[in-house]
Amino acid sequence: MSVVTVQLGQCGNQVGYELFDVLCNDLHSKTGHSTKRENDNYQTVCKERFFLEEECGDLVARAVLVDMEPKVVSQTLSMAGRSGKWKYDLSSQFSQKQGCGNNWANGYCMQGPKHKDIVMDLVRKQVEKCDRLGGFFTITSMAGGTGSGMGTFLTRCLRDAYPDSLLLNQVIWPYGTGEVIVQNYNSILTLSRLYQSSDALLVHENDIIHKVCSQLMNIKQISFRDVNKVIAHQLGSIFQPVYTSETAQHYCRNPLVELMECLVPHPEYKMLGLRNIPQMSEHSLAYSTFNWHGLLKHLRQMLIANAKMEEGINWHVRLPSQPAAEQISLRKELQFNTSVANLAILRGKDVQTASLEGFRDSSLYTSWLSADDAFTLWKTPRAFNKYEKSATLVSNSQFLLKPLDNIVGKAWNMFASKAYVHQYTKFGIDEEEFLEAFTTLEQIIASYTTL
Repeated sequence: MSVVTVQLGQCGNQVGYELFDVLCNDLHSKTGHSTKRENDNYQTVCKERFFLEEECGDLVARAVLVDMEPKVVSQTLSMAGRSGKWKYDLSSQFSQKQGCGNNWANGYCMQGPKHKDIVMDLVRKQVEKCDRLGGFFTITSMAGGTGSGMGTFLTRCLRDAYPDSLLLNQVIWPYGTGEVIVQNYNSILTLSRLYQSSDALLVHENDIIHKVCSQLMNIKQISFRDVNKVIAHQLGSIFQPVYTSETAQHYCRNPLVELMECLVPHPEYKMLGLRNIPQMSEHSLAYSTFNWHGLLKHLRQMLIANAKMEEGINWHVRLPSQPAAEQISLRKELQFNTSVANLAILRGKDVQTASLEGFRDSSLYTSWLSADDAFTLWKTPRAFNKYEKSATLVSNSQFLLKPLDNIVGKAWNMFASKAYVHQYTKFGIDEEEFLEAFTTLEQIIASYTTL
């Protein structure tokens, strides 16, 4: 089944390009850990999901590119064409001459409705090229105006037009130090509306990815492209084909259905985060060896201690051995991370020898879901993106509580003094809609806090 990707704004288009490039490079990689037949099946499934293969053999990304300024869309189309491995459909893009001025209200109330018919027609044309539609994957930043405002509006349009299709939003969390002065307003309005339209939100925090580039990849002068490549690698590690059960004979055909089934058991809980291990520069990788026991030991502690990368894990945080009734007070003291559900994805050599019993500990999970129902394992012997062995954990947990609380607090402090509110009201977002956004996010915080 095929996934149609909608790249929204500068960030969405740049991340989208890197994602398709990672998928295509992996598609053509030569690995020694799977049979030729298995490799052929892997390539077939990957192509069906994300690319349309033309009669001449060219791969065309199943994507719609949207931005209110032409520069990034033009650069993205050009870079893909020059790769020689894949390309975008040149007619599947929309841009204008002027951006949204980092104003969510401009994107949501003005530009979105104005250009809705054109963009949705581009989406429809991509859908019609799919033999079977598996759902939509949107990529957007929360900080600006086009990706956040227009992106949120178009997400609602996708939900209305395709009510039975799954919709996964990938959102890039802004730097804490600030890219845009009104980024906290844009973020709370984006999150509150997406929570109503989307089946799940997959979150990447710019601050964390920046640390991965600096501390794990050893990059000295970090560019946005470096950050985007790390995000794309992590996304690819989820979306590339895997076996979803021990007895499966064929690769999973629809990653969105499988993701939702195992990670979103309740509509109040739909925030997903990623942890990926190992992550390092190619130079360091040449001198490193890994075993599954060591990788999974680190990954489990990252989950427990809510560490977003393997550097600097707090090994003192432990799961309690007390009965569930006594755990609630301990949670506050130890600050360990409680999960609704977790999905582990293992790729590479000797994957059948990996033991994941530690992830089936009931203490990791909320009391209303058994550990067997809350934990899922996918795997494949085919290595991914230069790593002989790699593990990804997609987690629906309390991982985002602190960043979410921070962003709501900063936005509220500005709103209480009415700072910059007039820039939103002039485009049609009144104060009541701000208050509704705060209420929605406070409810999300409360729901995750009481796990």
